[in-house]
Amino acid sequence: MGDEGYSDCALTQMLRERAAKRVERSAAWKAVLLKARKVELLLLDVDGVLTDGTVYYLPEAGEVKGFNTQDGFGLRILQEAGISVGLITARNSEVVNRRAKDLKLKHVYAGCSDKAAAYAEILAQTGLKPEQTAYMGDDWLDLPVLAKVGCAFAPANAVLEVRQQADYVSERSGGHGAVREICELLLEAQGLLAALLARYSQGQP
Repeated sequence: MGDEGYSDCALTQMLRERAAKRVERSAAWKAVLLKARKVELLLLDVDGVLTDGTVYYLPEAGEVKGFNTQDGFGLRILQEAGISVGLITARNSEVVNRRAKDLKLKHVYAGCSDKAAAYAEILAQTGLKPEQTAYMGDDWLDLPVLAKVGCAFAPANAVLEVRQQADYVSERSGGHGAVREICELLLEAQGLLAALLARYSQGQP
């Protein structure tokens, strides 16, 4: 029988059950869920996290970066669920500012060499405690923030020292779904993932 044979209530329950039957997650994923349950703000580096780290310089001025649409959708549903998102990046790029605007991000710190100072400013602005924040970074400049947040994340392509600092290292690399993976982890930790999936499965974005 197709889904059209079910009542709305039965269909919703079926979709929730389907969502619950997710791929078995790793021990590392399960181990960080308790910490992730408290997170109200996800902060991200850009190069190597939201992108694969490659920067293409144009002949005149400016640069080109590639962003993953699945990451973008993950950030969209994360914000729909009430978890804020921000960027702290050492490079100042119009491309990054445009992406941040498209994603409606609340906190954007570009051209920021002192990421710890930016993080402290965000805490002061939001009133959040460190355990209510998470950060994903891939290189040495990210270490000071990774050491302070409640949940420290790294993509698979991160340098060794960052992976060692992280509470969870994604299976995917930066620019290839690493951020989406973290979005789903946070949503699952807070008991929101199944309901969101059921809603979208019913064509209710």
